[in-house]
Formats: sequence, structure tokens, C-alpha cells
Amino acid sequence: MTTDYKNTVFLPKTDFPMRAGLPQREPEILAWWQEIGLDRRIVDVRKGREKFILHDGPPYANGHLHIGHALNKILKDVINRSQHMAGKQTAYVPGWDCHGLPIEWKIEEDYRARGQNKDDVPIVEFRQECRAFADKWIDVQRAEFKRLGVTGLWDRPYLTMTYPAEAQIARELGKFLMNGGLYKGARPVMWSVVEKTALADAEIEYHDHVSTTIHARFPVVRTAAPALEGATVVIWTTTPWTMPGNRAVAYGDEIDYAVVEVTAVAENSLAKVGEKLVCAAALLDDFKAQAKIEAVSELARLKGAGLAGTVCAHPLRGHGYDYDVPMLAADFATDETGTGFVHIAPGHGADDFELGREHGLEIPQTVADDGSFYDHVPLFAGMNVLEDNMKIAAILRDHGGIVARGKLKHSYPHSWRSKAPLIFRNTAQWFISMDTNDLRKTALQAIDDTRFVPASGQTRLRGMIEGRPDWCISRQRAWGVPIPVFVSKKTGEPLRDQAVLDRIADAFEEEGADAWFASPPSRFLGNDHNPDDFEQVQDICDVWFDSGSTHAFVLENDPELQWPASLYLEGSDQHRGWFHSSLLESCGTRGRAPYDAVLTHGFVLDQDGRKMSKSLGNVTAPQEVMDQYGADILRLWVVSSDYSEDLRIGPDIIKHQVDHYRRLRNTLRYLLGALDGYTDAETLPVERMPELERWVLHRIAELDEIVRRCTDDFDFHTLFTQIHQFCAVDLSAFYFDVRKDSLYCDRPDSERRRAARTVMAQLFDCLTAWLAPILCFTAEEAWRTRNTGPADSVHLREYPAVPAGWRDEALAAKWAKIRQLRRVVTGALELERAEKRIGASLQAHPAVYAGADLLAGMQGVDPAEVFITSGATLVEGDGPADAYRLAEVPGVAVVSALADGAKCERCWRVLPEVAVGEPVCDRCDDAVAAGRDAAE
Repeated sequence: MTTDYKNTVFLPKTDFPMRAGLPQREPEILAWWQEIGLDRRIVDVRKGREKFILHDGPPYANGHLHIGHALNKILKDVINRSQHMAGKQTAYVPGWDCHGLPIEWKIEEDYRARGQNKDDVPIVEFRQECRAFADKWIDVQRAEFKRLGVTGLWDRPYLTMTYPAEAQIARELGKFLMNGGLYKGARPVMWSVVEKTALADAEIEYHDHVSTTIHARFPVVRTAAPALEGATVVIWTTTPWTMPGNRAVAYGDEIDYAVVEVTAVAENSLAKVGEKLVCAAALLDDFKAQAKIEAVSELARLKGAGLAGTVCAHPLRGHGYDYDVPMLAADFATDETGTGFVHIAPGHGADDFELGREHGLEIPQTVADDGSFYDHVPLFAGMNVLEDNMKIAAILRDHGGIVARGKLKHSYPHSWRSKAPLIFRNTAQWFISMDTNDLRKTALQAIDDTRFVPASGQTRLRGMIEGRPDWCISRQRAWGVPIPVFVSKKTGEPLRDQAVLDRIADAFEEEGADAWFASPPSRFLGNDHNPDDFEQVQDICDVWFDSGSTHAFVLENDPELQWPASLYLEGSDQHRGWFHSSLLESCGTRGRAPYDAVLTHGFVLDQDGRKMSKSLGNVTAPQEVMDQYGADILRLWVVSSDYSEDLRIGPDIIKHQVDHYRRLRNTLRYLLGALDGYTDAETLPVERMPELERWVLHRIAELDEIVRRCTDDFDFHTLFTQIHQFCAVDLSAFYFDVRKDSLYCDRPDSERRRAARTVMAQLFDCLTAWLAPILCFTAEEAWRTRNTGPADSVHLREYPAVPAGWRDEALAAKWAKIRQLRRVVTGALELERAEKRIGASLQAHPAVYAGADLLAGMQGVDPAEVFITSGATLVEGDGPADAYRLAEVPGVAVVSALADGAKCERCWRVLPEVAVGEPVCDRCDDAVAAGRDAAE
């Protein structure tokens, strides 16, 4: 009777499919997590342990998630899960920004589409519409975040629009009011004429814009420098509309200025032959070209310091602008562009304002909130500063005020919502002082005390704090937390009364911030203050103050959380956004930062490095990636990228991630198949294991150290690279390849097979834990293939404790030499296959030539087993001249030859012991007999 040897081979067997089917499988796993209450259990299982609290930076609740949201939330989840695996208690409370212009703008867009005017709607009704809009999108985004595999306390998120949150924001504002840090002042702020409100730096983006430029004349009327008598100072500006607000001209003390007489001009030049003009010497040629001046005669040259005390006339003197224009020294005046002179409009620029305040200049009010000039502005009343720039320049030209006019395409600030250009506009706003109570100094010290990842974030944030002006926290809008302040009509000073603030906060706690608009002032002022004596502020608070205060109403007073947070994590734009506002708010009220560490990630670009745009058709939507490939592919993309730089994504990159995923999944699948039927009774002690298994344990110990270090360093790019290389190179291409013969063909109780299965059980335990924070769905699926308890989740585990005794550097060095030898043998066998001299490596018996040092590494090791051949001969020496060699592995030569004997029908090795009538080798005969005995 012929034996069917195929049925006696122990082939891998598992229900873990090769095809992942993630788009279908992941929702099933999510449903099971919901069923067992995994989010809650992740918190509870580590009670009493050291805490790691990542405080969530709130996204706006105003639309579907984009790929940047996916990057941010996945990175946060990988960090939370890895810290949990490292044994710490994590409690992640997701949050949303619900106030502010992004949501209000959406409601206004609906109004405009219906032909309605927002101002005709009662403010409380309008605010309720904003609240309902935010509520709708919170539900949508919550479902989308959960689909990414993000674990968190989703049943109790924080929202800036909840009544307790609004109350606490009011209390935080009240602290600045009471300590004198909050004040009202008029100064230029970045203003949106479309949205009719001041904007914060983080609400601004830069786009190309074509500006009208002018070179304007400022005739000298008084000077101590004889060379300037009868001369005209020329300035250059890209904002002609700011000329009505001019009150000075700035120069640089060290700049060389030339006084020239125009001797020839081209046709259509606005310059006049015979006029004396003053310009920086280094910029004279450029100025002449733009003004179409063909020739000049230089009359004098002087340093900027020689201009001290000079007074000019406004270009429109005699037409309503009859004041003197002093010339003032300023560090920001350079000879890099323009004319070396800067026209100073204190109401339209930060530098201008500071110089004007230093010298007591008037700060005129010229531009209304809609971008039009006030009626009192001579010549320009009613004109729009953005739409009528050409007309403004023409009026200046017609009155002899300019020497040249042109156009310039340059980067210009725009609102990131309306996409409209912005202006600097002087307006009365509420500010938090950077110097009162030493806020700047406290914030700079807090930055020095904070860990930044990457470290460059510290320098960036420090530079912003060092040079920033006072914090403008007021907005002229409707949806947000009102600035809870009453102003004395008599003195103009804000009322500082803690009892009033407490009544306001209590009302907000019970009814929300709508109470400010729905209640009479007497409700808050109480019996101590006459409502007729006070004006109630109607501005709302900057949404960045809202989000900057989240630490106060999320982290404090929650026993599962802690203040300060262990980590804040957002994109690099948040150095001027949430990191910035949180730092200032906390330093101003608590004297330190609300975080111990700050992590910054880059932006997401398309696979060619371009910004994503619907018009370019290069947008990658996370929903589409999940529908086609699954969320684990997106998670793999996040960790395989270097988040400290801008990340790229697109169809080709996603397919590359799918290949990475397939290798990792196949590793888990192979382990599961090889461990079919494995029990603890099969475990072999380490001291009885072959060297190869002990080498794998050494590699596990090395990887364990790397995983833990990368977890602490938030370095998931290195962690992924190391794990992927371990699976693809050390395991699949080497260890599994070498050991498959033993796994399939050794008798079940052989120590070699038991050692391999013992090590593979350790590999499975470690890899599922190491991969769980990254491939959260796949690790769960793999783990539950072997662990089927009703609530046995991989995400409730810790990183396995790896014995220090597994490290063996000498053994690692030895097996590094063995793998070098194997590499050359593998190359030689591949050549033999290509030449069709062999079909499989088991047909071969190579002779391997090497030096004594390399061959010493093979001591105690079966070379045929390592090379996956039926035999091998090791020879000390250089080898024949025609032997196979690899340049990158010097000193090794291989001569290929066929193995002697016949092919074993069970293990396929070619051995002399397999003779006619004896179809299997001795080992296989023994294994078959053992299997037969076990079956009987």
C-alpha cells in the first residue's frame, strides 16, 4: 500500500485569511469594541498606574474630516495606545471647537443664499442656529474619527459650547480682568472687511495678490541739512489706500541716501525735469527705471542720521492734508526694496503703530469696518480700500503726489475662510497685555521648561512670543463667549468686581452664554452698581482664547485626567495657534504652561509635493481610502512617514503602504499557521534551544528595547522601520525560511520543532503587542484568532516583559557571519536556478570557501539547514577562480554542485539514504511512524 506522505506533513493551518478585507472587517471589530466597552476598559485596566494624558486640540465642528484630520487623530491614537501598552493609564477625551467665525460664516452663507440679512435675526436665535450646526457636525466627525480606529471617551467629549465650558471661559477672562492684564485700546489689527472682524494670526493664510504700487512725493519743508533744501523725499508702498493715514516718514540711520536732480525723463514719466529727489543710493537705479527717469545729476550724499529733525509735507498738502510729516529713524527701514524710506501710517501697521506711539503721533481713524473710508476723509470718502486702489492712486497722481505707479504680484494675507484680502486697521479692541504681570517673561520661561518634539518647535514658539504684540482677544461677531465686561460710561474703565464676574459665570453655567444677550444688565451688576452708569460689552471672545482655555475645563478637577497635560500634539501651524494661546492663557492665570511636552507634525501634500486642491484633482480623502483599503492602511501611512516633515500621500504611496501591510499581515498569518495546536506543554526552556532560536530571542530583546525607546520618544517612523525590517528580513526571508523544514517535517516532539514553536509563540505575543498601537484592527483580529475569550482584546495588554537574559551579543555577532555566508550561497543557487541546472535549492550541495574566521562561525551549526540545501561542504581557503562571489561579501566563494542520492518524497531533500524502494529519509520515516503511533 502506497503511503500519501503529503498528509503526514505538518503544514501551517489558520483561519486568519491572507486577504484582509479590511473595509468589511474593521466595522465588525469596531462593533465588538463597542459591545465590550473597550474605550472605558482601556482607562479602567490601568487604574493606579502613572498617567499619560494627551490633551486633544479641538478641530472645528464644521465639515467632513480631511486627510490632515486623519493624520492628526491617528498620530494621537498611536501615541495613546503605545503609552497604554507601556503600562501607563491613558484617558483620551476628544474635543471640538464650536464657537467662532468658521461656524458663523457657514450660517451666514445660508442666509445669503436665501436673501436674508443676518442683522435682521435676533442674536439669540442666530446663536441657536450656530449651536445646532455644530451639534450636527460633531456627530458626523465623531463617527469618522471612530472609523479611523481612534479610541477615546467618545461618550463624554468636551465642547467649547457646553454651558460649563462657556462659564469657565468667562471665569478665565475674568482672571485677566481682575489682575489688570485685560484692557481696551485702539491699535491696528489684521481686519477682514468681508467678515467685518479682527482676525488672529492663526486665521490668516497667504496667497499671491496683485497690488497697485506708488512712489509718492513728500516735499521737505524744514531741515537742518542744506542738501535737502527744496528736495522731495520719495517713498514706495504697495498700499496706496494707507496714504490718508500717513503721519511720518521713516529712514535708516546707517543708510546712504542720494540727493539727485532729474535731468531727463522718458515719455509718460510722472517725474519732472529739474526736481530734486531723495532715494537710497543702493536703490537709485531701480527707482529710476520704475519712474522712467532717464538721467539724473547727483547733488549730494548723506547718511540717514543726517536727516534727523527734517519735516516734510504730505503729498496731498492743500487738499485736506495740511499737517507736518516728521522724518523719524527706524530699524525696520532698509535699502533692500523700495527707496530706503517707509511711509508711516500708525493706524495701518504694527511697526508704524509702535513708532507712532514712541513719538506721540496722531493715530487717525480713516477706514470703517467694511473697508470704506469714513466720510471725514478728504478726497477719498466712501471709497473701498481694496476695490478702489487704482482710483486712489489716480487721485494722488492727479494732485501731483506720486512720481511713479505700477503693479506688484506678491504674497499677501487673506482670510482662510472668505479667502478675501485683509488690511491692517486701527480699531478699538480688547487686549491682554504681554508685559503687565510679566506675561511675556513667564511664557518664555515656560517654553524653556517644556519638551519639544521636534526640538526646533521650541525656537519657533520662543521667537513668536519674544516679538509678539499684546494679544487682541475681541471679535465683532455674534457666535462665541461674550467678553463679560461692563465699562464705566464716565471713566471708560472696565468694572473690576469679582461678585459681578461670579454672577455672570453662574448664569452661563445654568443657561449658557446666551444669558449675556438675553438678560438685563442688572441681573449681573446686582444692587451695588447702577446699570445706567455702565456700557455692556457686545464683542465676543477670540475663539483662540476659547481653545486656549480648554485645559481649565477639561484637565482640572477630573480625577481620570491631570493638569498639566503630558502632551499637546498638533500641526506646525499651531505654534501661532493653539500651542501659543494655551501657553499665554495658562501662564497668565497659573504661571506655567498647561503641558509638559509639545509635539508638532507637518502638513499633508500630494505624492508630488504639491498642496492639495480640488481644482488640481489631487485631494486624498480619508473616507475613500478606508472604503477601498481600510483604516489600517492610513494608520500605516502615518507611522511609516516622518511626521516632523511634511507628509505626502497619493495613489502610488497608498499602494506602497498596502505592500508594507501585506508583509506584516503575512508574518502574523505564518505565525498563526505554524502555531496551530500549540499549547504551553510544548514549551522548551531557552537553555535547551538551538542557537538559531536563541538568536531570534536576542533579536526580540533588541526590538523590545527599540519599541520602548521609540514609545518614549514618539518616534514611530523608526519603530515601524525596525519592525517591518524584522518581519521582512529577519523572519520571512531568513528564520521562517530556514525553519519551515523542521516545522513541516520533524516529529512533533522533536526539540528542534518545539524550540521553533516556542519562539514563534513569543514572536506572536510580541508582534501583536508592538503592532497593536499601529495596526489596531489587524492586531486585534490576529490576537483573537488564538485568544477567543468574550472580552479578550489585544488592546488591554501591555508590552510583554522580555527577559534581559535573552540578549546575547556574541551569538548575534556569530550569526551575522553565518548570514553573510548564506547570502553568497543564496546568490549562487539563484544563478543555478536561472541556468536551469537545478529547480530547487534542495537539489544542491554547494562547497563554500571562506577564511577561518568566517568558518568558525559555523561551528555547531548544520550548514545545509541554514543554506536550505540537502548538503554543504565548508572549505577553508579562497576557492577556485571561477567560483561564485559577491563583491559586497569579500572572502567567500561558492562552487555549486548537485546533491548525491534520491529525493525524499516527504521532505524533498536529496539524500544518499533514500534508496530504491525506500521513498523517504530516515528522519521522515521516524516522523511518520511517530505520527502513526500517536494516532493509534
